[in-house]
Amino acid sequence: MVGGGPAGSCAASRLAGAGCATLLLEREVEPRHKVCGEFLSVEAQALLRTLGVDVHALGGVPIGLVRLVYGRAIAQAQLPFEGIGLTRKSLDEACLDAARDHGAEIRRGTAVRAIEADGEHLRLTLGGGGELRASAVFLATGKHDVRGAKRPVIAGSDDLIGFKSYFRLQPTQGRGLDGAIEVIMFEGGYAGLQLVEGGTANLCLLAGRDLFTRVGGSWSALLAHLLETCPHLAIRLNEADALLERPLSIFRIPYGFVHEPSLSDPDGLFRLGDQAGVIPSFSGDGIAIALHTGQLAAETHLAHGMAAHAFHRQVRADIEDQIRLASVLYGLSRHSLGRSALVMVGRAFPGAMRAIAQFTRIPDAARRRADDHGSDENCGLLRQSLSEER
Repeated sequence: MVGGGPAGSCAASRLAGAGCATLLLEREVEPRHKVCGEFLSVEAQALLRTLGVDVHALGGVPIGLVRLVYGRAIAQAQLPFEGIGLTRKSLDEACLDAARDHGAEIRRGTAVRAIEADGEHLRLTLGGGGELRASAVFLATGKHDVRGAKRPVIAGSDDLIGFKSYFRLQPTQGRGLDGAIEVIMFEGGYAGLQLVEGGTANLCLLAGRDLFTRVGGSWSALLAHLLETCPHLAIRLNEADALLERPLSIFRIPYGFVHEPSLSDPDGLFRLGDQAGVIPSFSGDGIAIALHTGQLAAETHLAHGMAAHAFHRQVRADIEDQIRLASVLYGLSRHSLGRSALVMVGRAFPGAMRAIAQFTRIPDAARRRADDHGSDENCGLLRQSLSEER
């Protein structure tokens, strides 16, 4: 297992719990924050419960409303489920603890620099020059690629820069945000604002490189620009205390990527989470996708061994439509007329916002597959893929 986020930890828990010798390599020595909107959908919560992770006990904040903001216009709707706001720092550690409790060996401070086929095995080159060989590797490194197993370059991904910071809001603004996630659109990107444990506000935003360069090429300049041009965000952050000395950042976010399985792929290399598909973050389903792919990969390996190609075909069928819809909506948000139209439709038809929230989730059939642990009713495509490969 390469990567100790939700996807890698989920797969490690399943495999170790079934009696497989499971080694999970996590490059970070200590718990740390990550660039993430930190929204857990109902699907993510259900999968976490199967691992023994209680998000409420971790201090997760209930979220039942979504607000779409552009300029001074606001559209609001009830979500079709209750989401949870929880930091990745807390979530990832809980998932790693669950994997350890299920019997996985956790090795921290170990980075994987390269992966390459080596006969019937895969060879992993480790940071510091060491090597490991494994018959199956579950690649769960998030948006970070590993040499020898890099994802193809997605058009426009060089344009995108993600930032994340935390704020302590003034009490009035904290109460106004409580129970809601706010998606604030602006020229050149969008921001998500919500509460996480401890009453802290997570501001996670995406900005185009052109905007970032034009306003001064620094986080302070970008934030100052947004506070001038986004009145709602300026009200929310008025007299707020920044809790991080500097924001977290990430570059080249490949929104819209879905892995295209090929018979030339190494048969024992399973891509999980963002290595399998990257959904625009405003949808709030990235962690659910990560957990789903981790669970499905483990079940596929337990039932069929080196069946990575069949697994990737199944994952693509499970997540392709929701990623395509979210990508279309993201494309609309990149144009002023599209931003205005999204808010106008949301204000006139709040049910449309609820429908969008529902249709950008992992579909029911895939959720049933996760719940039923690969029952006959739900594994038709997987078995069809295996039959075609033979």
